[in-house]
Amino acid sequence: MNVSGTIKTWIWCPIIITVLALISSIYNWPISASAPTLVTILVIGLVIAVTGFRRKELEFSLLRLRQIAGYFNRRFMGDSSLSIFAIIDSLFSIDNPKLWDWARACDMSKRVFNTWCDSFINRMESDVRSGRLKDYLYTYLNELWLVNNHYYEFIEQFYEVAEKVEIPPETIDQYNRLVVEYNAFAQEFRESISGFKRITRTEIEPPSVRFAQELAPVK
Repeated sequence: MNVSGTIKTWIWCPIIITVLALISSIYNWPISASAPTLVTILVIGLVIAVTGFRRKELEFSLLRLRQIAGYFNRRFMGDSSLSIFAIIDSLFSIDNPKLWDWARACDMSKRVFNTWCDSFINRMESDVRSGRLKDYLYTYLNELWLVNNHYYEFIEQFYEVAEKVEIPPETIDQYNRLVVEYNAFAQEFRESISGFKRITRTEIEPPSVRFAQELAPVK
């Protein structure tokens, strides 16, 4: 957060107050005449400082949310080997037609998710440079939470499938690597939500970002 910018914006206030106080002392102005002016300047300065600090805090929060969303998109979507969709695609190597049907349905969802996430990141990149920062923080926080919750459902479904069907050891290892990195992301997202709740209105609670479960490795 650019604290120096806020200080520079506010510094004129104590300078003016000091100058007026010196002039009042030199010319022996009565306190009753100068005090209201000094107090008014002080109040205006404080309001400007608080407003500037608030905007910087919103800008910093939006930047942090953009970084979290970018990490999610880069590590768990697209062509990433840690994408749950890439892991589900590996199930086509198993001779199980029913499993293939589920994997095909997930493949269709992957295209929707990739498009959604790309659009989400692009909109954040453009909107963060404009005004209404508080509204954007609220909107994009809720959208990232929604994207993540839907994504988590596929992780949960894969876990349930893997509990019932024999999965190749390399697929289990790939899934468990995803879980480790995804849970680190989930923990950071939880902590960020706690911080964002001080700044913007949201009904999202940190525990609503759930952790994935690892599979027992094949011995």
